[in-house]
Amino acid sequence: MVEAPERSVAQLDSARLRALAHPARARLLGLLRLEGPATATALARRLGTNSGQTSYHLRQLAEVGMVEEDTELGTGRDRWWRAAHDTTSWSSVHFRDDPDDRAADDWLVGYAARLHARWVQDWLDTRSEWSKAWLDASDMSDIRLRLNPQRTKAMVEELHAVLERYREHEGGPGAEPVTVTLHAFPQPEPSV
Repeated sequence: MVEAPERSVAQLDSARLRALAHPARARLLGLLRLEGPATATALARRLGTNSGQTSYHLRQLAEVGMVEEDTELGTGRDRWWRAAHDTTSWSSVHFRDDPDDRAADDWLVGYAARLHARWVQDWLDTRSEWSKAWLDASDMSDIRLRLNPQRTKAMVEELHAVLERYREHEGGPGAEPVTVTLHAFPQPEPSV
């Protein structure tokens, strides 16, 4: 089996965080990562906006290195854009001291949570259309543990390592895109 290339990760600093904490920009980056390179016009059609707005937001993302022009696809008239990284990573702890950074972090974390909830709902809405094998393979578990911050961080890092091992051998007969969401946080009182 062919080994998967190493993923490039965009570490968010204040400028990147603030640029990405915008609905249109977050959606544009997501589309470029999911569907591959595209022109501002094609992205505008996909998002239901106009190409001028889309071009502006792409330039804002390009200024902080989140997207880049794809010169192999572009012509003199059409500018093609692609995501500059495979994934984004940041830690909220780095953005606690500045109120504007904290607001951007809060928005981006909330956006990610809403996106994850939508993915789960999409699965629930369409799961009857999937094969028995996919229904059997899918999982929606919640597991409550009693851990301190150090053990929690170690567990999350180990789970990420497991996912990377599976990514190295992805593909094959019957392969479909599979989303794994991981949430780990303290919850003093369970919500029902």
